[in-house]
Amino acid sequence: MTEYIQVMTTVETEKDAQKIAELVVEKRLAGCVQITGPMTSVYQWQGKIEKAGEYLLLIKSRRDLFSALEREISTNHPYEVPEILALPIVDGAKSYLDWLSGELSSS
Repeated sequence: MTEYIQVMTTVETEKDAQKIAELVVEKRLAGCVQITGPMTSVYQWQGKIEKAGEYLLLIKSRRDLFSALEREISTNHPYEVPEILALPIVDGAKSYLDWLSGELSSS
């Protein structure tokens, strides 16, 4: 297992996705953010089944940066309850992880 994580969040618009992506990369909380979409999400909200078009952000970061990354996403996220999930990166190409390490803020 490595110290690296991939954080996921979804937003309604491509503009919101770009804003969050640029902020977290600029602040060196993420080395890379991939934006995919539009896609369709189906979920329950306030007792009703909802369907919404969304964009998915896949954010490459480090575990010790998660709290700051979560704060930055939450502060700039338009949803009342944003999805912010971190998954461990169990392994990866050494050259990529070395590059990622160099792009992230020092602990």
